[in-house]
Amino acid sequence: MTALYELGARELAALYARSELSPLDVARAVIARIERWEPRLHALWAYSADAVLAQARASEARWRAGQAWSPLDGVPLTLKDNIATRGLAVPLGTASTELVPAAADAPPAARLREAGAVLLAKTTMPDYGMLSSGLSSFHALARNPWNLATNPGGSSAGAGAAAAAGYGPLHLGTDIGGSIRLPAAWCGVVGFKPSGGRVPIKPPYIGRVAGPMTRSVEDAAALMAVVAQADWRDATSLPPQAIDWRALDADVRGLRIGLLLDAGWGLACDAEILAAVTQAARLFEQAGAVVEPLAPFSTRAMADGIDLFWRVRSWLDISALPNERQQRVLPFIRQWVEGGARASAAELFHGFSQFAALRDASVAACQPFDYVLSPVAPLASFPAEHAMPTNDPARAMEHIAFTLPYNMSEQPALSVPCAHHSNGAPIGLQIAGRRHDDLGVLRLARAWERMRPAGALRPWPEPPAA
Repeated sequence: MTALYELGARELAALYARSELSPLDVARAVIARIERWEPRLHALWAYSADAVLAQARASEARWRAGQAWSPLDGVPLTLKDNIATRGLAVPLGTASTELVPAAADAPPAARLREAGAVLLAKTTMPDYGMLSSGLSSFHALARNPWNLATNPGGSSAGAGAAAAAGYGPLHLGTDIGGSIRLPAAWCGVVGFKPSGGRVPIKPPYIGRVAGPMTRSVEDAAALMAVVAQADWRDATSLPPQAIDWRALDADVRGLRIGLLLDAGWGLACDAEILAAVTQAARLFEQAGAVVEPLAPFSTRAMADGIDLFWRVRSWLDISALPNERQQRVLPFIRQWVEGGARASAAELFHGFSQFAALRDASVAACQPFDYVLSPVAPLASFPAEHAMPTNDPARAMEHIAFTLPYNMSEQPALSVPCAHHSNGAPIGLQIAGRRHDDLGVLRLARAWERMRPAGALRPWPEPPAA
């Protein structure tokens, strides 16, 4: 039998509706799972088993009275540290933050609270979300459940680890350059970066989105059905749109699919990752899609310009803090932002212009295709203690060459488990679509789940014996 903590969101809703299962039963199963894993993973912050059980009891009463608030009522989920929840501080992963309770829920948290979902905890992240790592000056070091010596990736580090470890079905992360898709790939889960503006978020800024991290495409779609609702507080959000997030069936015959195997810059891609992605493209071709190679469309100049702008922005934020709080920021981050301290106005303007340059290049390159396949990350794993794969502040962008373009172009992009590396680490397949075709990307990912060869994925990791 499937363990209760492994059941998907829609399975749980159906069982709750038939009174065959209680939210309290599921909460207890997830709590037991967390107790076995969490001392090693450090995926959670602000976790209270008593608070979880109280929410589950309230949900149980609603289902029994026939007054469930939504299909997600009583379904366990986590929210990333940087998604504000009323009454809890928002550390942003850094010890430099003053821990003041948030006065209101951010839009995704508000929608999920209204839906009756059971908030297990917040998930850990690195300082200011500016690392692809589980390393933080505030949170304990997050680790990857597939191999505790390796990193879950980031910045949605705890969310990726929690999803892979079985902390219930739903986890919500954020992504500005790959922060959902990278940990999803390294943790072997589905990570969906929606179109810019599809999920209202606060505060909004260039490239930032919130999106699901789950064990299945179906669960990602179930979460999107709630968090993609309108919220006036995000002035950059898209107008409300009626999308049937349950309609995941797709026929791939005749689709034009681009295959991007060279990002144009960054770390060289591991041969086993390239082989896994190429094999996935062949399977789409065998199913009737037309697959064509896509040449690199992003450049080193684009990456360097965006990196400079981010350094300046972060340097301004950190240098405005009192000196004592500045010293609490992770040394790696402090060293990285120093590169922005001496930038001229002309250099800053040029760096900012690269956001638009990368956006336009991505849209133009993808326009001939319905979807684009590529690796998510150029390597399969890296040491848990590293701030990022290179562990070098001077080479901070080298691992995000495949993911960054779709943040700037606001195109939907998703990481879905593809295979396993010979070292045992998961390999993610990235699927990107045209702007606003969020449902189409989810449909193609669901088609991949169905055509993925049996045995391509290993059983989910289990906690080490005590």
